[in-house]
Amino acid sequence: MIPCSDTGLDGDIRAGVTVPSPRFTDNANGTVTDNLSGLIWLKNANCFGTQSLANALQAANALASVSCGLSDGSAEGDWRLPNVKELQSLIHFGFVGPALSNAAGTAQWREGDAFSAGGAFSNLQSNWYWSSTAWPGRPTAWFVSLYDGFTFDAGVTNNTHLHVWPVRGPE
Repeated sequence: MIPCSDTGLDGDIRAGVTVPSPRFTDNANGTVTDNLSGLIWLKNANCFGTQSLANALQAANALASVSCGLSDGSAEGDWRLPNVKELQSLIHFGFVGPALSNAAGTAQWREGDAFSAGGAFSNLQSNWYWSSTAWPGRPTAWFVSLYDGFTFDAGVTNNTHLHVWPVRGPE
């Protein structure tokens, strides 16, 4: 075993960012802000159900205020499908089914949680969500399981239908 002290390895550096409390803030307009990344997520994590990747990209880009419970004044083109790193940033590997924390970042997310600190997603599926990240040189895209945080890629021409969770920002 190599000791980390004075090696320059990550364990020696101990770099990282303190998770803010609350981690998520419900903006009371159909959106939730991730106070760690600055990203704005659609509060309804299953507004579009499952879609092919082409339809998922189109649905996210066409999202605007008055759709999916939004009252934020957003316009078509403000929203997008998140990249794989943005989806992975939501994962809390201390939890399974779903691998997402509550608003405070202190416990596992549960549908209908009442958060004194604010910030609740709705209709979250412990299942696969599309990302906009493609595999270079191959007709595939990455997706992330909110059940356990597992990340995988799949062909985009094989009628794969996964969940869609639009994002915008950071702002």
